[in-house]
Amino acid sequence: MGIQIILIFHVFMAVCLIGLVLIQQGKGATAGVAFGSGASGTVFGSRGSRGFLYKLTGFFAVAFFVTSITLTYFASHSAKDAAEEADIPGLTAPVTQVHLADPGNGSIKPEI
Repeated sequence: MGIQIILIFHVFMAVCLIGLVLIQQGKGATAGVAFGSGASGTVFGSRGSRGFLYKLTGFFAVAFFVTSITLTYFASHSAKDAAEEADIPGLTAPVTQVHLADPGNGSIKPEI
């Protein structure tokens, strides 16, 4: 149940991050402020929404990476648990080397 909640939160963070990046203006879009275009009286102040959106984007980016690492951790441990329950030797036991031909007598002999 916990993994599903983190996954939903992760998808929400991804959508918010994409939206915030698309909302932000480019560097050249604020050039009109220097020539008195009237954009200095905005809701976010004379700098506009630039500082607020950068901070919000940074928060969502950090949250996205934290949920990514958390989901990776849970996925790796659930794969190990599933391999132990199914007795899959490739994931739980070390692999031994086998020589297919012995030049001395031609028999197959595992090397331990």
